[in-house]
Amino acid sequence: MTKAIALYSGGLDSTLAILLMMKQGIEVTAITFLNHFGCDISDRSSCSKDPFAASVKFGFKVKLSHLSDKFLDIVKSPDHGHGKNMNPCIDCRILMLKEAKEFMKLTGADFLVTGEVLGQRPMSQRRDCFPLIDKAAGVKGLVVRPLCGRLLPATIPEEKGLISRELLLDFNGRSRKPQIALAQELGLTEYPAPAGGCLLTEPNYSHRLKDLLDHNKNPDYKEINFLRVGRQFRYSNNCKIIVGRNKEENDIIVSLADADEYLLSVEGFGSPVTILPGNAPEKAVSLAAAICARYSTARNLPEVRVTVSKEGEKHYLTVHPAAEELLDQYRIEKKTELAR
Repeated sequence: MTKAIALYSGGLDSTLAILLMMKQGIEVTAITFLNHFGCDISDRSSCSKDPFAASVKFGFKVKLSHLSDKFLDIVKSPDHGHGKNMNPCIDCRILMLKEAKEFMKLTGADFLVTGEVLGQRPMSQRRDCFPLIDKAAGVKGLVVRPLCGRLLPATIPEEKGLISRELLLDFNGRSRKPQIALAQELGLTEYPAPAGGCLLTEPNYSHRLKDLLDHNKNPDYKEINFLRVGRQFRYSNNCKIIVGRNKEENDIIVSLADADEYLLSVEGFGSPVTILPGNAPEKAVSLAAAICARYSTARNLPEVRVTVSKEGEKHYLTVHPAAEELLDQYRIEKKTELAR
């Protein structure tokens, strides 16, 4: 039986591509790539949909593969540049196809499948990009794009008669209407709404990541995970203050905190949890306390008593809640993102 490996995000397009291949009698194994920037099955995005729901319903296997350091390396310095923000879309696609090629060889599959649609994404789904990406990944002629395949040159699987070109589609552009109609026809009733998925396309997150890489060329994954959380303030090269915005973020901060880091809050009031490194100077701790007070329900008091915890011990600082001018001096977020 002819076998294929499909790049599978769990979103609508990649699911449809798999179902179209299965209609041609192809045995498809899907591979879902994870990274630390929003493409994770635990996130709320188009590339975070539980990848096993459709596979159970329609009967195809899903393998998970984390890109880890390989992906971080291309985020830092992509050969083909970043998009509008920190998204290295072309290099990301090349990396995934390279990894999928290895899995293809390992399993004895005949070709690769993606859910890409010509013209849907401005950086990586242009007509001139597909051959560039395939060549760089070493899979020239081996990538079938069923949703737009009739608009592209014939692939090796088509030339060998492994699949029928007539059964490929000619979707083009950003409209989702053809995919939604096809989903109904194929019995695919549950799929996520279209979403960016990748945090690297978001301006504020990208601004935070650039700040992190400017101050630390080799961040650990705890620092990367913290980029998603809270309001963030840069005190110095090695000291950042992070302030939770709600209970969920407060819980995340507490769960990620090490024993030797400072945790601050205002007892007896609605308060954010605030974190900064354990080696932070006293002036930074005082600043963090003032910021913590500013975002607590005690913000209108002339002075606020802030609890400072570290290594199981507590002490207290009485501070004036930080003024907006002070926040602006240290804030990492882009100015356009401050309307909170």
